[in-house]
Amino acid sequence: MTTVTIRPAVDAGDLSVVDDLIDTTTEITVARVDEVFPQSVASGGPTPTGVVLWTRIDPEQYDPAKTLRLEVSPDESFEGEVLRLELPRPGVKPTDNYTVRVDLDGRLEPDSVYYYRFAYGGVRSRTGRCRTLPGPESSPDSLRLGLLNCQNYQNGYFGAMAHLAERDVDFVLHLGDYIYEYVADGYPKGDDGPYKDRRLALTDGETLPMSLNDFRRIYETYKADPYLQRLHERHTVIQTWDDHAIANDRYWDFDADAPVFPEHPCGTASEFTRYLTRAGIQAWWEFVPARMTYNPDAGHIHDSFDLYHSIRFGDLATLLLTDERLFRSEPLSLAEKLDSRKRADPSRTMLGTGQREWFLTELRGSDTAWTVWANAVLFKPLTLGLRWLTPWSDSWDGFEAERTQILQGFADARRRGETSVVTLTGDMHTTIATLLRDEADSTPVGVEFMTPSVTAVNFHERVTERVQTKSGSRLAGRIAGTILSAVMRAVVTGLNADYSFLDSTHFGYSIIEFSRDDCTWDVYWVDKTVNAASVDSTHAYSVRVPAGEYAIEDRSDEVRDSSRTESSSGISGAVAATEQRLRPRSGPKP
Repeated sequence: MTTVTIRPAVDAGDLSVVDDLIDTTTEITVARVDEVFPQSVASGGPTPTGVVLWTRIDPEQYDPAKTLRLEVSPDESFEGEVLRLELPRPGVKPTDNYTVRVDLDGRLEPDSVYYYRFAYGGVRSRTGRCRTLPGPESSPDSLRLGLLNCQNYQNGYFGAMAHLAERDVDFVLHLGDYIYEYVADGYPKGDDGPYKDRRLALTDGETLPMSLNDFRRIYETYKADPYLQRLHERHTVIQTWDDHAIANDRYWDFDADAPVFPEHPCGTASEFTRYLTRAGIQAWWEFVPARMTYNPDAGHIHDSFDLYHSIRFGDLATLLLTDERLFRSEPLSLAEKLDSRKRADPSRTMLGTGQREWFLTELRGSDTAWTVWANAVLFKPLTLGLRWLTPWSDSWDGFEAERTQILQGFADARRRGETSVVTLTGDMHTTIATLLRDEADSTPVGVEFMTPSVTAVNFHERVTERVQTKSGSRLAGRIAGTILSAVMRAVVTGLNADYSFLDSTHFGYSIIEFSRDDCTWDVYWVDKTVNAASVDSTHAYSVRVPAGEYAIEDRSDEVRDSSRTESSSGISGAVAATEQRLRPRSGPKP
């Protein structure tokens, strides 16, 4: 097992300023853009004065004599004021998998849009568009976030991303499962399945990652998808992770002091799971332009990697991103959940002591109009009539002591009256809207919205496939999937009164907007079986939460009356409106 190392992002302040994007002193490469920049460009980690910019050079185009240059401008035509920088040779390195991350913090103006592109060997990358945060003391009128999660490359096409790329949003928030680590011939519907062009083979020939190179292969494949590339080119993406970044349903064994991967053949070999966790972190670092810290010299993984952090959008909203995998205790089995003492065991943790204290401190100190939690897995209890009978194991059920502490924090926030709490969740491949209540007196203290998966299998699809396989009838599968999904929805919402909406049949994305008066959440369903950016999207569900009231008001009838179906061509007009609304006030700092 090779040693995993992490190299920090390049600080733009340490780079040389140049006059031209193209280096005419080196040999010009005769190649197409996609041959040099196969994963295009991306931006993330926004601050009021910068972002992290990312790209990757194809290994076959690598030449240590060539330079990598970058230009950033408030003008898409790169006329007028332009910041042009050169990375010291060789610019990109094989040890970094030919990726580069440039941190522009301190070089840009707050609340502004910029355009950027790289050049290598005379070839320009495609142009990316990024945005900085509002200043910490500013008072923005609104904040619009596009929400994504659970994008399984092998289980459908990323049409939802093509749509969201053209939407009028300020940032995109990805709630986890950016990649899926498992691959198999014919996955998920057999050798005759509908996604034969989405097959993926790991470098080690296995169906689960065994090395850093396996993770790299997965990221390289995902980020070559044209719809995912378009999303990154159009929007700055804020990301957190979930289990599939390394291994399904992973947790931390505090006795062995090592992660456990329940579905991996080597998942209980502590030396291996520590190695693979560090390898997954390195791959994340190489391919995701997030703002995080990692110190490979730290003696313990928990002391070396901090993914959780807060982002402030002026005095309007504070976003809290948490890591709910690295510190998580082993989930309880259904039999263990029968024991109320185990469910309430205070030593059981989802966040770990340090992160939990950080989270509660941030919550107590939040003075923005909205406090938004980027939460990986379902927080609200979901039961089938009995407190211990929870049909979904990968959730906060079984971590009741810690959940109670957080709900108390939400209740305290409501009593202070300074901020309203909204929880944004992924993971379950289901669309959900529900109230959150104080356990002491059932007072509403927040809302939770779960965005649908982009392509990862949901309840309807799983039932359809199983019945179709057993019966040999595609029609029987579809009928069973439709009926059982409707029954499941009726049972769950009937037994869980606070669940005002639940759907586990469709795929897509959502958009949430915060203003001084309210927050609105809109869900769009996109057919993942169509490999086209022009695939129709359905505006399926819409709600409003008045500021300070903790009530979910359904406004779906309003959106159905206006227009139920949108095509990507219809969305394109929003792009021009976005460019006009977000026109930057000044250029990058020299």
